[in-house]
Amino acid sequence: MATQYPLPRFHYQVDWGGVKMNFTEVTGMDQQVEVIEYRHSDSRDFNKIKMPGMRKFSNITMKRGKFEGDFDYNNWFDEISNERVGGRRDIVIRLMNEKHEPVAVWKAARCFPVKVTAPDLKSDANEVAIETIEVAHEGLTLVR
Repeated sequence: MATQYPLPRFHYQVDWGGVKMNFTEVTGMDQQVEVIEYRHSDSRDFNKIKMPGMRKFSNITMKRGKFEGDFDYNNWFDEISNERVGGRRDIVIRLMNEKHEPVAVWKAARCFPVKVTAPDLKSDANEVAIETIEVAHEGLTLVR
């Protein structure tokens, strides 16, 4: 019988440039290694060998409810659009256990927004207005 169970994915915390933020959803925390195919000119094999190449990362998408007077997404987007170099932030995402202790921590380095989406508006809906930000980054590491 198993004594441990997988962690639930709904208990997490996001630090956005040193400030704790609440999000309803965080996606896109994946990374890949590009494959390099190569064949030596004097190789007797009639196939290519494969080697690991450069790592690449997907953009991280974060969603949260829209609040009156809250313009954090748009302010950051405007800041990065005007300065181009400044305004980058590190984002730290912590998966928490039932004791509210971090058990897995990911750090996305030097993030900047690439897309901000306003909430969808619908006259006959009664859901919460959700805004979305998509950020690019220069590396996602699992902090051990």
